[in-house]
Amino acid sequence: MTRAEIEIVKPDNAALLQLIDQLDADLLDRYPAEEVHGVDFQDPQIHEILFIVAYVDGQAVGCGAIRPLDSESVELKRFFVAPDYRNQGIAAQMLHFLEQRAVERKYQFIRLETGTMQPEANQFYEKHGYDEIAQFGMYVGSEYSICYEKRLG
Repeated sequence: MTRAEIEIVKPDNAALLQLIDQLDADLLDRYPAEEVHGVDFQDPQIHEILFIVAYVDGQAVGCGAIRPLDSESVELKRFFVAPDYRNQGIAAQMLHFLEQRAVERKYQFIRLETGTMQPEANQFYEKHGYDEIAQFGMYVGSEYSICYEKRLG
């Protein structure tokens, strides 16, 4: 397992934005543009989202975020590890870090949306205790969306 240093960052962090660009390029290779659900960085509520960047030997290699959905739940967003750093335990470290931040903030559930064209992501979330649930929010009715939830605590 490769040890990652995980930092909470602001939404305008250059490493975060570069990783999100890589994530979007990957998703646009797999899905129609209207099915890529990003984060609106112009949204006045952007400060409510907790963003992280994972570093290995000073290199930014992964990112993720949690945003409040309601008083009990957060949504995992923009979760990505650069291809050269996959299958090294970095995603698990990032997920654990974000889950712990959600617990500290008294959230009971973490939800997420991934897609039908990402079997590796689906397997990862199931391996880490996430259960498939009905589509929620903006994902309801999407032919590509698969949603998951995990009870925290």
